Amino acid sequence: MLTSQLMALILPAGCARLTVSPPAHVRFRRPRVPNTYAAISSPTRTAGDDAVDWVEATSSFFQQDSRPIMLFDGVCNLCNGGVKFVRDNDPQRRIRFEALQSEAGKKLLRRSGRAADDISSVVVVEKDRSYIKSEAVLKIMEYIDLPFPQLAFFLQFVPLFIRDFFYDNVANNRYTFFGRSDTCEL
Repeated sequence: MLTSQLMALILPAGCARLTVSPPAHVRFRRPRVPNTYAAISSPTRTAGDDAVDWVEATSSFFQQDSRPIMLFDGVCNLCNGGVKFVRDNDPQRRIRFEALQSEAGKKLLRRSGRAADDISSVVVVEKDRSYIKSEAVLKIMEYIDLPFPQLAFFLQFVPLFIRDFFYDNVANNRYTFFGRSDTCEL
């Protein structure tokens, strides 16, 4: 989908296949539909798993504590630094943390519609919705102290494909620039 959007922006109408483009105000905004709907309507299946409803299987994470859970790469120095930053700027402790590599992290990844071994993105899992990549970063910013909620408000107007482009470039090079540790620091 992103490729077709980029092609529509780069190539003149006569150079690309005939497509119907939505209006500009719709084209750059991803609909606010919870990612967990896919898991609710059609449970994720893998070899070795019978039909597993990952929303139901992970509902216990939100029964006693409804705070969102930030999933992060536990061996990435950048990610560990990000967790420390969020903890330092979240005195009310509105966010919980879990490493992507942990068993709970893998289950929550599946709940979010991602592969259990996908450590390519930070993920924020709320009771009814999951956020990935730049949307997860903006959601985290909403939970921490000033001025980050206001900054998140303005950054949401940057088109998603641009935000995710920058996010992916940092995420794909995070070990090169920031290194990795042998163990998760949390």
